[in-house]
Amino acid sequence: MSNETHKSNPNGHGDYERRDIGISGVVYFIVGLIVAGFLVHFIVTGLFGVLNRKYETEQPPVSPLVKNAPADTRRIPPQYGNDYQRYLKENFPQPHLETDERTELNDIRLREEDTLSTYGWVDQKAGVVRIPIDRAIDVLAQRGLPVRQQSGATTQTARAEQNAKGSNQ
Repeated sequence: MSNETHKSNPNGHGDYERRDIGISGVVYFIVGLIVAGFLVHFIVTGLFGVLNRKYETEQPPVSPLVKNAPADTRRIPPQYGNDYQRYLKENFPQPHLETDERTELNDIRLREEDTLSTYGWVDQKAGVVRIPIDRAIDVLAQRGLPVRQQSGATTQTARAEQNAKGSNQ
């Protein structure tokens, strides 16, 4: 360790330690990083090409149920653009696998919500309709729950019990 004092710049600001790192080391590191990036890019591109050719030669035959199957089923043909659903519908037999689970689940939930919150026919011939849940709750609160009528024998027993209670009091 040195006891030498270093003078500051003439303008009064401090200076930095010049012995820590040289600019040439930083430049060499950045150039090496760029060269390594290009090298990795070309290696990965070449490896992908080799594996892609191997996949194409070993690809299993397409199902005989599929009409007009393209040679490479991993890519959508250009005449369909980005319309994957239309491509599936025209080129692959039923049943289709789920292609977009979140969207399908959201569609199911929207249909359920629509069913639960709108008016509509359940059976038009029988005159059965559905009403929104909020309206059904209001109707139930106004009219009360339906009560089943008691049969004849049960009614007589209930009247006898009421009379007995009334006479005891």
